[in-house]
Amino acid sequence: MENTRIDPSQVKGWGIDADPENEPTWPMRERVEGEHDGYSWTRPTQQAETVEVLHSNERPNLSAVFGTSTPPAGLSGSIRRYAFKFSESSYGHWLPLMLADRIGVVEGIFSDLSHGHIPNLIDELGVKAELKHNRKEFLTRIGMGALVVIATYAAYSRSQKNESPLKD
Repeated sequence: MENTRIDPSQVKGWGIDADPENEPTWPMRERVEGEHDGYSWTRPTQQAETVEVLHSNERPNLSAVFGTSTPPAGLSGSIRRYAFKFSESSYGHWLPLMLADRIGVVEGIFSDLSHGHIPNLIDELGVKAELKHNRKEFLTRIGMGALVVIATYAAYSRSQKNESPLKD
């Protein structure tokens, strides 16, 4: 690759902040140590912690406001608690959280069924939108899933046939 010099005057937007009259950080640049208008504010009252709230181990306390609608529960909650033992910059944090999300979906379906509510999975999983806007890929995924299920069933059936009964 050839190293060529770029003429800044030919690049659209180059030096857009060079004009001190059009400097977006200008008001802050003039400030000195201490509080000034705009920096002086009263911290909001800390929201009461009425349910278990998971927060980053990199943060010593809870933020002033947080969500309480779905506290961690069940297997997905246990996985989430485990994930929050790790730094947010590690796979040990994010991969378990993704797994917990998938498990939470299954737990939600079982919860609905246990309360006598049959979930409308076609609408909730966006099947109609997939068929309308992403038909080819959606049908490919369905076909691949069916092949995996059939292959698994065939392998299981074959292994059951080949097992000989125990003789006394």
